[in-house]
Amino acid sequence: MNWDDFRYFLALCRDGSVSRAGQTLGVTHTTVARRIQALEAALQTRLFDRTPDGYVMTQAAETVFEDVERIESRVHTIDRQVVGRDLDLSGPLTITTPYDFAIAALLPGFKKFRRQYPRINLTLSTTTSFVDLSAREADIAVRLTAKPPENLVGRQVLPLRHGIYTTRAYLRSSGEGPELILFSRGDERPDWATMHFPNAPVALRTDNVATMRAAVLAGMGIARIPCFIGDADKRLCRLDLEMPVSDWGIWILSHVDLRSTARVRVAREFLADTILEKRALILGEESRYA
Repeated sequence: MNWDDFRYFLALCRDGSVSRAGQTLGVTHTTVARRIQALEAALQTRLFDRTPDGYVMTQAAETVFEDVERIESRVHTIDRQVVGRDLDLSGPLTITTPYDFAIAALLPGFKKFRRQYPRINLTLSTTTSFVDLSAREADIAVRLTAKPPENLVGRQVLPLRHGIYTTRAYLRSSGEGPELILFSRGDERPDWATMHFPNAPVALRTDNVATMRAAVLAGMGIARIPCFIGDADKRLCRLDLEMPVSDWGIWILSHVDLRSTARVRVAREFLADTILEKRALILGEESRYA
């Protein structure tokens, strides 16, 4: 049985006419008649007698009418409780995002978010380990990625731009040419290194952007770093080099079951606005070239 069919059953019981029941439900009278026929077929019993004056409940309909009304009342109570809690914009909310992006682009805006939504209990997770949104380990994920997981819904707010960064002191001291600081994934050289520094030795490989920046500041070489990190650090300067276009972007994602939850919805919108306010930094429009 389909509970939705019982909505048509109750409307017809109360109105006595498929036309009036259709007006109550906002559908055509033929839809009401079809759904009643489907319910009678599912129950294998006749629920209404068709008379010149309208539809009259049979004994079977009278038997179940009060029970169906109680179910309807309970459904409405649950709906009010859920919607009321949702519209109250209160309760826990966990956002997961990379540490560096949280520091550079998001944290300055969270004070404003707290003022606007003081009853939302905010948790910020900056762990580098996998966070399972399906298991409600977080409600929203801000991901820097080329391909977000298929089980999540959301949108790309901005593309992610990178530059080649070093320090001016390193440029003055590297007379024989720079050394490279690369990610530790695989042994192949990335496109930018092949394009501009095909013969440069590799000084260090690491799996973390923060470590990569620290290595640059320590005078170990040059590295490809996201502009929101490189441009924000006044100790770094960017080399004026053409960069291959990256297919990475900044995504705001949530599980499909949470996309209409009020506090998740307002947080997604707030995060998008906060990220867009940092557009120039993220797109590398504030660079200080060497």
